[in-house]
Amino acid sequence: MPRGPRIVVPEIALHIVQRGHDRRDCFLHDTDYLVYLANLRDLLARTECALHAYCLMTNHVHLLLTPSNEGACARLMRNLGQRYVQYFNRRYERSGTLWEGRFRSCLVDSSLYVLACYRYIEFNPVRAGMVRSAAEYRWSSHNGNAGQASNRLLTQHVEYLALASDERARHLAYKALLATGDEAAFLAAIRDATNGGFALVSEQLKSSLPADQQRRLERKAPGPRAKSVPEDDDVSAELAFELGLRPRAS
Repeated sequence: MPRGPRIVVPEIALHIVQRGHDRRDCFLHDTDYLVYLANLRDLLARTECALHAYCLMTNHVHLLLTPSNEGACARLMRNLGQRYVQYFNRRYERSGTLWEGRFRSCLVDSSLYVLACYRYIEFNPVRAGMVRSAAEYRWSSHNGNAGQASNRLLTQHVEYLALASDERARHLAYKALLATGDEAAFLAAIRDATNGGFALVSEQLKSSLPADQQRRLERKAPGPRAKSVPEDDDVSAELAFELGLRPRAS
């Protein structure tokens, strides 16, 4: 049974998950992650989307972003997926699809849900047993949001800005927030909402939407020739510099 139309509200954040086909790996080398992030940075500007948090796992991707208009998110994900698949297939001399298909998403609104979604995304590698702390994982937004590194891809969400009045205090507040850990109920709720395509939003937002969109927010029953690739280390170093992914000076 086909999934219903995606719910997108301009200026309201979306949690997005895109998985590799058959849960296969989408990133095999550091350069792969950097190429994906470089394309993401370019398309964020072109589609007028703001990225707040992300995590690139080996076989799937999590993004928390705010689109400026209803079509912005779809354009970003379509173009990003196509660009990266073309790169990946050239690099590894393969053909065919890489992604599972249509990406999954849910609306996320209010400080309760937005900040918990930040934490949910950035703690994925910890929950998966890949690292002991979120700060150890290179391919997420954690160190940028925690003030431990610069990251030019990120735009601070209004709920993140509300953590404190100045940057240093905000970083401390964010670290404290992450240290509280995930609640089991929220983990279940966000996975359920994202897979089902409904929303984690306040009643205030829900009531402000047209009646047809309100109904859709509720939970429903499930129903060319290959080009040469530059040397890995050269590409990785150049892309990392351009993306601003470097430790913050102490």
